[in-house]
Amino acid sequence: MSVLPLDAADDVATAPVAPGRRRRGLPYFLRRPGGIFGAAWLVFMLVASLTAPLWRPYGVAEQDLGDRLSLPSGEHWLGTDPLGRDLLSRIFSAGTEPLLAAAVTVLVAFGIGLPLALIAAERGRRVERVISRVTEVFLALPATILLLAVIGVIGVRTYIIMAILGVMISAAVYRVMLGVAQSVRQRLYIDAARVNGLGSLRVNAVHVLPSMATVVAVQAAQLYGIGLLIVAGLAFLGFGPAEPEPSWGFMIQDASSYVFNAPWLMVPTGLVLALTVVAANELADAIAGKASIARTRGRRNRPLARAVAAAGSPAPPDPGAILEVRDLDVSVDDGPALVTGVSFALAPGRVLGLVGESGCGKTMTARSLMGLLPDGVSVTGGSILWRGRELVGLPEKELSAIRGREIAMISQEPMVALDPMFSVSYQLTQPLRRIRGVGRAEARAIAAQLLQQVGIVDPDRVLRSYPHQLSGGMAQRVAIALALTGQPELLIADEPTTALDVTVQAEILTLLRSLVRDTGLSVVIVSHDLGVVADICDDVAVMYAGQVVESGTAARVLEDPTHPYTMALLGANPHVADGDPVPSRLASIPGTVPAPGDWPTGCRFATRCQFVRDECTTPFPALPAHGGGSVLCIRVHEVHDAGIRWSAEPVGAELAPEAAIEPVPTAGVPR
Repeated sequence: MSVLPLDAADDVATAPVAPGRRRRGLPYFLRRPGGIFGAAWLVFMLVASLTAPLWRPYGVAEQDLGDRLSLPSGEHWLGTDPLGRDLLSRIFSAGTEPLLAAAVTVLVAFGIGLPLALIAAERGRRVERVISRVTEVFLALPATILLLAVIGVIGVRTYIIMAILGVMISAAVYRVMLGVAQSVRQRLYIDAARVNGLGSLRVNAVHVLPSMATVVAVQAAQLYGIGLLIVAGLAFLGFGPAEPEPSWGFMIQDASSYVFNAPWLMVPTGLVLALTVVAANELADAIAGKASIARTRGRRNRPLARAVAAAGSPAPPDPGAILEVRDLDVSVDDGPALVTGVSFALAPGRVLGLVGESGCGKTMTARSLMGLLPDGVSVTGGSILWRGRELVGLPEKELSAIRGREIAMISQEPMVALDPMFSVSYQLTQPLRRIRGVGRAEARAIAAQLLQQVGIVDPDRVLRSYPHQLSGGMAQRVAIALALTGQPELLIADEPTTALDVTVQAEILTLLRSLVRDTGLSVVIVSHDLGVVADICDDVAVMYAGQVVESGTAARVLEDPTHPYTMALLGANPHVADGDPVPSRLASIPGTVPAPGDWPTGCRFATRCQFVRDECTTPFPALPAHGGGSVLCIRVHEVHDAGIRWSAEPVGAELAPEAAIEPVPTAGVPR
């Protein structure tokens, strides 16, 4: 049984937000063809079987020996069996037992396995170890032999037998649910709920179980289909209702004796059983199969349509830009905004750096470029133009054709991008064969060339290796080679040097510079390291609290910053410019980045700024700066033109009178 992958860590802030009004309507899985078919067929079978005594045209034991093994007709819509009994009446009369018995198995299995998983995930390793050892005993038991032994003792009592099967399967349910529960309990909102005084039962019921609901539904639907087959299989072997009571398994076993002279006899019962099992699996697939992505995109498109309608005709794309982002808004569904009004443009063959502290929205902005936002987060406004083509609201199928081929991504941690179960050769050759349409031998040759291109001197050995056999720098080079398999024009690098030591960082940056120079690749690099930005970037967009506060060429922004936040970042950098005196104490920025939903009115940096005044708390537009860039500061001319810089000491009366700026205590700024 498969398990839906869950994010191991949340990429959005976990600050409490006011609950929004949820949209009403059919669940998403009931708007997919497979979900509609699965739910409709199961409901139809259950209702038709339970009400069969009220509408069936013939009794289940009513015989017509003169009309044996007949084909479908007006009198017998599905034909008759070897004793002349009506197949339609018998099939639907026999459906009640397997449909309800399979449900008993699901209820017992999840009624035992799910609470045990919640207890083990909550109580820690000692309790988890005890419960896991007990469940392993159940997993080791031979289920078929045990069920036959139970039948020999109590007789053919289908519901009791399926309940016992549910007890045995509960061990497998526990193992699946344990991993999901442990992942959910690692999230910060679980800790916040416990800090707020919620008891164990409330935490599990209100926070943990809702996060596991999709996985539970998928596994339950799949287990239901398995239960149907087991009930039919037992009846096929003779462990079902005794004649003349009908059962699907016995009817299929009886039809197998006439498969050559009356092949139609197998079709009605076999088709009904097959459709019922397929319906259960289709329902599971509708719940699981990319429902979260489609739900996010469905929520994304409606607010965007309203925003476009309100804005009128969009401005024409910049002909000199390969990527253009305009007024991008990214929000939690029914929650706060994470990114607002972000705009920038990237020319071919240039490197753009997104800079800022953690929590400023850099990664959300970068991931939105590829439509890879986490579940529950969506683009709610603005535009992303790739070569003049709008990416926001693009169907998933069309986005998939762009990812990897035109736009690729380098993960912050190479071990996230590389699967430890497969060799480097497999992970490089498979996308090459899929994207470029080459054979196995040619794909391996291209993979070796890519590894040489990223500076690996022994590609054959690396191709034979597994990710865990590589160093951090080597793994990052392989991750870059993986990103290049589709020959992309844009590379998004999410802090590609963070997990590496200084020497390897320099090598990776040199590699990226050479790729840009040799291939004309455009790069968007996310970083909080100003040294990395100064080393590789042509343009810079400094982000704070979900918006761009300063942008321009890297040389002008880093050499002559105009926004106090950029000044503060540079003032906190120990790598001062050549010839400048080394400060006795580095500058620092008090406080932390405000959480989404708690941003101040006006300048979002006001609560931490040395130069804040009352007028900073009112909204204002960005001003032009750096010959094509912008700066989001209402006092830029007073501060920058006066030559004032962020310092380790508070700004005050020691400044010259014409340059002095009276600071306002940050605690007095309204939020």
